[in-house]
Amino acid sequence: MRSTIFQILEESSMQKILIVGGGYAGFYTAFKLEKLLRAGEAEVTLVDPLPYMTYQPFLPEVVAGSIEARHTVVSHRRHLKTTNIINGKMTKLDHATKTATLDIPGLGEVKHSYDQVVLTAGAVSRTFPIPGVADNAIGLKTVEEAIEIRNRILTNFDVAANLPAGPKRDRLLTFVVVGGGFAGIEVFAEMRSLASYLIRYYPGISFADVKFHLIEAMGRIMPEVSQKTSEWVLSDLDRRGAKVHLNTQLVSAADGVIELSTGEKFESDVIVWTAGVMASPFVKNTDLPLDERGRVTALPTLQVAKEGVVIDGAWTAGDVSAVPDLSGGGVGGFCVPNAQHAVRQAKLLASNIASDLRGEGISEYNHKNLGAVAGLGLYNGVFQSGNIVLKGFLAWCAHRVYHGLAMPMFERKHRVIVGWVNNFIFKRDIVSVSATKDPRLAFETWASRPKA
Repeated sequence: MRSTIFQILEESSMQKILIVGGGYAGFYTAFKLEKLLRAGEAEVTLVDPLPYMTYQPFLPEVVAGSIEARHTVVSHRRHLKTTNIINGKMTKLDHATKTATLDIPGLGEVKHSYDQVVLTAGAVSRTFPIPGVADNAIGLKTVEEAIEIRNRILTNFDVAANLPAGPKRDRLLTFVVVGGGFAGIEVFAEMRSLASYLIRYYPGISFADVKFHLIEAMGRIMPEVSQKTSEWVLSDLDRRGAKVHLNTQLVSAADGVIELSTGEKFESDVIVWTAGVMASPFVKNTDLPLDERGRVTALPTLQVAKEGVVIDGAWTAGDVSAVPDLSGGGVGGFCVPNAQHAVRQAKLLASNIASDLRGEGISEYNHKNLGAVAGLGLYNGVFQSGNIVLKGFLAWCAHRVYHGLAMPMFERKHRVIVGWVNNFIFKRDIVSVSATKDPRLAFETWASRPKA
């Protein structure tokens, strides 16, 4: 027997809009469509395995404990009032027949028909076949990953405090980040900031005992800012005892043994991978056109197109899409995968869909990058917009103001800001909740069982 939601969708005679992916682009497309569509004009359905979108710029602060993990996510069901929410994943899309195959927990595979499809499935971590990476590294694309990184750091400190000086202890207190883009630098700096704070609670561990290494294959970090600004960040990290390896590649991470292209070798229990993203691979299971990087090809109007020819009823935005950057600031002529573009594209996409349904004209996406801002740990950051550069405390304030305002939904903003205030008053929380990985262990260990 099918669930009520599918019966409702099948019986509806309205235009059916299917949004695949509930991250920035998908969430904001649905949120904006709810405001633009007239009653009875269209039925909107959003499909995503998760019941929330994650505000990814806050993940480094989740690692550091500056923000409560659940405050960085926005509930689909709470904030999308009229959108049909389906928690599942799309396994196939046949746009020729306008049919999506959805894998729904409890139901299995379900066929879902639509009139308009919006592909906003986002991106996943891009990795390379380096020995040990798949087995030992952890990404920074989800809130669950950020929680795990934090738990590992705290647990490693707890274990290291019981050990004498030596290789085992060194491994526990050596932390590695691969990738020198914004995400990599932010989480690297926040991890260093957290570790420096933890030392006061571990008398047997000194600042010199804790080692941090960032590995970057290029000759510079943070390509979004000027060379001079990136050099200041390098200098700041060096002053804080965090080593950055430029022009260096990770050769192996097998068994936690880090081997670099420079010949250097050391061991680490915490390896964070932030070396780029790629379009969600699931789009290969569609009959829509993709570029050489696996992104859905589109026009500036956010309509899916093949060699410049519009494919009727198909739209895309965000990290999964190859949208031309009309501002001239994109890499390779396309919008880079970041939150600025995803949110703004989504709002235009919703407006274009509503206009298209009514036979009105649609607009092209054209947005010039507003600049870049990064938090580098408590009371430290960097900001650049054009020739305007802020460093240190002022940049950190700009970082919090910008992202505090950019965080979706008033109640989410309020929770984050109150959390910042609480941390300022009561300082960081240093509790690990790693036991959640096996929550039944204590109960199962002592539970009474029938006698044989």
